[in-house]
Amino acid sequence: MPAHEFRRAVLLVAALNLAYFVVEFVVARIIGSVSLFADSIDFLEDGVLNLLIFFAVVWSLKRRARIGHVLAIVILVPAVATLWTAITKILDPTAPERGALSITALGALIVNLACAAILLRHRRVGGSLAHAAWFSARNDAFANLAILAAAAITLVWASGWPDIIAGVGIAAVNADAGVKVWRAASRERLESKLDPQP
Repeated sequence: MPAHEFRRAVLLVAALNLAYFVVEFVVARIIGSVSLFADSIDFLEDGVLNLLIFFAVVWSLKRRARIGHVLAIVILVPAVATLWTAITKILDPTAPERGALSITALGALIVNLACAAILLRHRRVGGSLAHAAWFSARNDAFANLAILAAAAITLVWASGWPDIIAGVGIAAVNADAGVKVWRAASRERLESKLDPQP
């Protein structure tokens, strides 16, 4: 599959992620949601991730392996941000406003499913870079389902704990994706020893 098609796909995904980051971050701050805050930071990370992939995909295998390791670390940033936000929320575990939480999480799910669909046909052809983009979109869709579940639980149990638990779950999924991308980049680094390009 031509590299320009993959680049066009990741550029579109970057634009979608950066646009929804603004929406979700503003709502998260207004209603005090740990899970939405974590997910908004994840949208920002995905936007930056896909912009980096857009430029890196035309590089040599050796340089792609290097950026793959960097991207694996970048994927872990939302996990750290989520854990910090969760710790502060534990001190005051009030439930976020359920309607805004649900509507915003549903919008995020739609955006992430669209991104995953765009990247689906490219995920096996771009090495660790495509893996990074695909894992991020897939994991974000799972995260949105967790946020929707937390909102549903708070209909019965008016507590901030379902939101906190969903946020920590998002952190765990991102950490797992970071490890997988690191491993893919490590395999590429071994292969790059046979690549004569710098």
